Amino acid sequence: METAQDLWMPCPDGIRLATRLWRPDPDGPHGIGPWPVLLMRQPYGRAIASTVTYAHPNWYAAQGFLVAVQDVRGRGDSEGEFRGFAGEAADGAAAVRWARNLENANGRVGTYGFSYQGLTQLLLAKEEEGSTEASTEASTEASTEANARAVGENEHRDDPFPDCLAPAMAGLDERLHWASEGGAHWWGLGLGWALQLAAEGCRRRNDANGWRQIRRSLESGTFLEEGPPLLERLDPAGMGLGWLRRDAADPQGWMHHEVAPELLRRPMLLVGGWHDPHLRGVLDLWERAQAAGGHPGLVIGGWTHLHWRGGIDALQLAFFRRHLQGEDPPANTAPAGLGRALEGGIALEAGGGSGWWNPSTITGTAGPQDGDQPLAWTLCSDGRAAIRPDEGELVPEQDHQAADALATDRATRGRVWLVHDPWRPVPARGGHLGPDPGVVERGDLDHRTDVACFSTAPLPGRLTLLGRPRLEITVQADQPGFDLCVALSLLPAMSSNVRQLTTGFARILGPHAQEARRRHVDLQPLAVELDSGDRLRLSIAGAAWPAIAVNPGDGSQPWGAAGPIHRVITLTLALQGSLLRFEPLLAPVQRHGILGAN
Repeated sequence: METAQDLWMPCPDGIRLATRLWRPDPDGPHGIGPWPVLLMRQPYGRAIASTVTYAHPNWYAAQGFLVAVQDVRGRGDSEGEFRGFAGEAADGAAAVRWARNLENANGRVGTYGFSYQGLTQLLLAKEEEGSTEASTEASTEASTEANARAVGENEHRDDPFPDCLAPAMAGLDERLHWASEGGAHWWGLGLGWALQLAAEGCRRRNDANGWRQIRRSLESGTFLEEGPPLLERLDPAGMGLGWLRRDAADPQGWMHHEVAPELLRRPMLLVGGWHDPHLRGVLDLWERAQAAGGHPGLVIGGWTHLHWRGGIDALQLAFFRRHLQGEDPPANTAPAGLGRALEGGIALEAGGGSGWWNPSTITGTAGPQDGDQPLAWTLCSDGRAAIRPDEGELVPEQDHQAADALATDRATRGRVWLVHDPWRPVPARGGHLGPDPGVVERGDLDHRTDVACFSTAPLPGRLTLLGRPRLEITVQADQPGFDLCVALSLLPAMSSNVRQLTTGFARILGPHAQEARRRHVDLQPLAVELDSGDRLRLSIAGAAWPAIAVNPGDGSQPWGAAGPIHRVITLTLALQGSLLRFEPLLAPVQRHGILGAN
């Protein structure tokens, strides 16, 4: 019978961390042990165990693992004060060592978890004397072979780094991977998460009234305006409020966490979602691990932060079996098509029903792959792109001279005027920051006269879009502050639908906002395959509420919804030389099997 046991883990400073342990059935196929350990450290209460995205710990225990889920310091039932990411390194290293030495543990530890639980796997402190690898080598040279094995085993039991790790939907840069994009704070998402963490603080100190106030504000949506005062009162030193107080456009004062190169070289399975706000952090981790000499696997599904459609547990189990139990994965490791795509070390789930891709096998892509020239478009309009959603054009870059000539020949000289009215800001929808993340219909938004639209002609053949879309365009405002909120959508052939694929944001504050300057907006990376006859559409607006706060237009930092001080902002889009192009999804490197060659 599967059982769970609550244990206390002592920290070096005397604080105790509450941990729940699930064990394999000793009468089951995996015997009485010893077993490897799977460790998760999270701030939401260990009983939840991230079951919003992963199989229950009982399932992993039934596969022959001890599963330990720990309340981080100051959360759940653990002692101490919660300090967010700043307090995780020492406790995380202690937890790995503790897990190696649990009763019936065989000394091998893997870590898993997403979001906060993803980053806790990487924030692990280690003494400066040198790596376990170096210490083991020195000991081996100084002892007999038998003693060397004993010394190596003892040192492995004291190793603060897991033998393998599977961080999902996390990143190292608190500004760029957790709190903001394009100089704009994640308003609705960041504020909601900060309040969730604050509510746990209320629960721990028996402040039922504060907890209920937070809960009511989240359920009613009033948190979008009432949230900051609630945080000031109930969690004034909290990580989330601290992020909102900092300048999202200035890296000064923000934490960028460093990870030991040795940890980045350990077997690693990185998991991301195309509609998850932390995707850029996952891609950054992949590149850093490659640069450190590691061979991380990478899986990106068509997932939002909380909805993965059950897509990762089988693959994750195979990863842990290989690196902790020494077993080769079975042929049916993952959902249909995923196993075949894993041969190159990277598996991408494409939109449009194309299944799982291995990037090394893709041809005809708009993003640079294996030296292919990127496909790009320039924007063209007679000035009515914000009045008629079907007037503005996306013209292939190779025709840009003709498009520029056409634009400058027109009476508008290739300009489009866009008026942002704070009384009726364009709402955020779908994408990675919207209140309803994912692919959504946005045809009604494109019919607003404060949204400028530019569409391609029907595609002559199939087209693969893979990479990081970037818009470059000259924009001038009549006020010292404005936002650019951009969406890229698919217009399927023989349909009136407008299916939004990805979004991006840029915030411009200060006197230069009133100058005609070239601006750029980086959109969320994407992978999608388009059919012959499909069209693409680029939509530009001056707001995306509540994904980002409404810009007041006076040059000050936006803070929440529109108010009486907010100004009407007129944007002039100068289309000559504008460009929509795709940057590579990843830096080019040698690829390895996702289950690792380590």
